[in-house]
Amino acid sequence: MANIETSNGKYIARLTALQGGRVKGKIRQVIGLVIEVSGIRPFIGEICYIHSNTGSTFIAEVVGFREKCSLLMPLGDLQGIAPGCVVEPTGKSFSLRVNDQLKGKVLDGLGNLLDTGALPLAPGEGIERQVNGKPPNPMERKPINSILKTGVKSIDALMTCGEGQRIGIFSGSGVGKSTMLGMIARHSSSDVNVIALIGERGREVGDFLRNDLGDEGLKRSVVVVSTSDRPALERVMGAMVAVTIAEYFRDLGLKVIFMMDSVTRFCMAQREIGLAVGEPPSTKGYTPSVFALISRFLERSGTSSKGSITGFYNVLVDGDDFTEPITDAVRSILDGHIVLSRKLASQNHFPAADILNSNSRLMLNLINDNHRDLAAEARKLLSTYESMEDLINIGAYVPGSQPDIDRAIQKRSELLKFLQQQPEEKYSLDETLALLSKVTS
Repeated sequence: MANIETSNGKYIARLTALQGGRVKGKIRQVIGLVIEVSGIRPFIGEICYIHSNTGSTFIAEVVGFREKCSLLMPLGDLQGIAPGCVVEPTGKSFSLRVNDQLKGKVLDGLGNLLDTGALPLAPGEGIERQVNGKPPNPMERKPINSILKTGVKSIDALMTCGEGQRIGIFSGSGVGKSTMLGMIARHSSSDVNVIALIGERGREVGDFLRNDLGDEGLKRSVVVVSTSDRPALERVMGAMVAVTIAEYFRDLGLKVIFMMDSVTRFCMAQREIGLAVGEPPSTKGYTPSVFALISRFLERSGTSSKGSITGFYNVLVDGDDFTEPITDAVRSILDGHIVLSRKLASQNHFPAADILNSNSRLMLNLINDNHRDLAAEARKLLSTYESMEDLINIGAYVPGSQPDIDRAIQKRSELLKFLQQQPEEKYSLDETLALLSKVTS
């Protein structure tokens, strides 16, 4: 029996070579999200067409192998797939055609126009790029030495970002992550924005486009959407499609901002894939492939020899636990983090950035001495007040006891007012520093 199976494998390989990789297989069974196919020898990541008995065609990707079968997962719904359906390998991995005309478009997770399902570019237009790209060579990355002006006072003043830096925005649900992304998209000094909405609720997509991004932000943005109801593989593919578009604009020498909401749901989708193909769970149910994928994915942003991708990644902190696996892994890779506080949000303080628990690792390399001194003074005032807040609130602190505490109390309301900002308000860096100087003087 072993000799017969080996012989069959040789014949299949020869037929595949003779027919240009067009040998077709058949579906043996479907278990959960995984389709087992016999009769073909595709590679991991190869795209296959599944032809149903009703004449419909489905797209699936090879995600693994089991014994003599190939394991596929659909980039769409499974309904209509039956045992014996013909599976045709394409010999290619998933690719996308890109050009400058994508600006202002809203795409689905497979790169089609979300409203019509049609391709955004006509066949032959643009440049074809594989979505599973590689990060730039570390030796070819340009140093980050220019400030990216976001137009958000709290970020520009106290968590200054550079062009090509990668920042995580961490918080639980409903604390203002999407609103902050919209402010950055509208007010920043970037040439183009690429926004990936992965695993979000369908209602939130329209709200984000209308209220947070607006017409002004959409004109210079490309939005890729894969909502929570879409298959796990499509949600992962949506993130890959978005970063591939960002890489295209970076290769043109542009300043790109890449925003993603959220990394956590992207990781959850990869966990679904890993568990479905039999990968053993490790930390809190997350499979090892999740952590390998997230490292490779986050490294694709940053600077290259031509342009820059500044990344803002929303991380949904599970149960407000900042030590949970995804939060911890992402924070260790990125170049800084902005923590949004539920306590501040409940006090109607927006953006609800917790300055003392947030940090930009490159800030001191980007700002001048005056900016550094102003930021240090503001942080000192916030820290001094926080350390004595309980005593101040119960009346145990006697005014005049310590000058630093008296000053922190005196400047408290001005500093909190400075850190708040309405979504439609925009401030230049000079205006921000002038206001900060006034608050801390």
